[in-house]
Amino acid sequence: MCAKKILIIGLVWPEPTSSAAGTRIIQLVDLFLSQGYQVTFASAASKSDFSYNFAPTEVTEQEIKLNDDNFNTLVKNLNPEIVLFDRFMVEEQYGWRVLQECPNALRILDTEDLHFLRNAREQSDKKQVAADFYSDTAKREIASILRCDLSLIISEVEMKILTDEFNIDRSVLHYLPFLEKEITNETVENWLSYDARADFIFIGNFLHEPNWNTVQVLKTKIWPALRKKLPGVSLNIYGSYATQKVLQLDNKNERFFIKGRATNARETISQHKILLAPIQFGAGVKGKFIDAMHVGTPSVTTTVGAEAMRGALEWNGIIEDDLDTFIQKAVSLYQEKTAWLLAQQNGIKIINERYSARKFAGQFIAMIQNIDLKAHRKRNFVGQILNHHASQSTKYMSLWIAEKNKAK
Repeated sequence: MCAKKILIIGLVWPEPTSSAAGTRIIQLVDLFLSQGYQVTFASAASKSDFSYNFAPTEVTEQEIKLNDDNFNTLVKNLNPEIVLFDRFMVEEQYGWRVLQECPNALRILDTEDLHFLRNAREQSDKKQVAADFYSDTAKREIASILRCDLSLIISEVEMKILTDEFNIDRSVLHYLPFLEKEITNETVENWLSYDARADFIFIGNFLHEPNWNTVQVLKTKIWPALRKKLPGVSLNIYGSYATQKVLQLDNKNERFFIKGRATNARETISQHKILLAPIQFGAGVKGKFIDAMHVGTPSVTTTVGAEAMRGALEWNGIIEDDLDTFIQKAVSLYQEKTAWLLAQQNGIKIINERYSARKFAGQFIAMIQNIDLKAHRKRNFVGQILNHHASQSTKYMSLWIAEKNKAK
């Protein structure tokens, strides 16, 4: 019996050391490999020095191009049972080609997070107005969700927004959080103790606007007051793709240090006493908190920072939106060992109860293997309508570009 085949089309070649999105897609790759799937990963992006090395794995890499008819030949010859699109922009580009060549392939969209939600919150923060979800980005992203057979949603809050605000049928949505190994007693025994740690840390990819905004909040609103309350303590900022505007914030006298990329995020976080993240806008689930919990580092963040991550459980630290109170509570958590140790235990519960791969991976695989695709698509007739019209408009624009490129 031949192994089932899945084609994963990435917006970029994944960089798990740079972003949570990179970690997410590698978790999905590993999941399908563990189930015996033959995995092909394709992307039109250029690789970087930090792109994940698939060489030691059984994954087949495939470079593709935008607006290129050769993709049709590739996907037709591969004839995968499943095609997974990494973010809605990828589905817009390749979805119609997959539908044309492999109409019976299960098409899955991994949203990573809802881009329209993140963008709406960013504009709300900048303009100090209510967030407007009903944007052109929302129209594009939700159309992509409806065109696909299934969309993976990483946040329960985002599931609720899609079903309550936009009336999306739950049958085309599947809640699939980060798929993490559970924290064992042996793992905890190897954590650095409270007394062996020092300083605050923030970490995040600087290509991601919420991270850059957070660093600005730390620099101008949090750290000036916080460092006076804890003299001798430093704030270390780590993150990939730090530009000059980030690097110039480094100030030895203020003990505000820009450290650049962390070779190993979890190991780096584990040296620090607290992860400080006054996130003002964003969406999805924040990988930095997952990493922090895995190494026993409590965090102080905002409501949007911790959004959808803890469920009914206690946070592994502090959630506070008022910045003055945020500073006071950060100082208390830093100084009070008992509260710090309790926060650490809360993080263990969150990982083991809400992000265990053992709990979520099997459910997802069983669902996609047992889906009646014909009946499923009948139920999502709006998706069929969108595929009919959108594929035609996208198709002819793409074909025009392809012919134009040939004429060069």
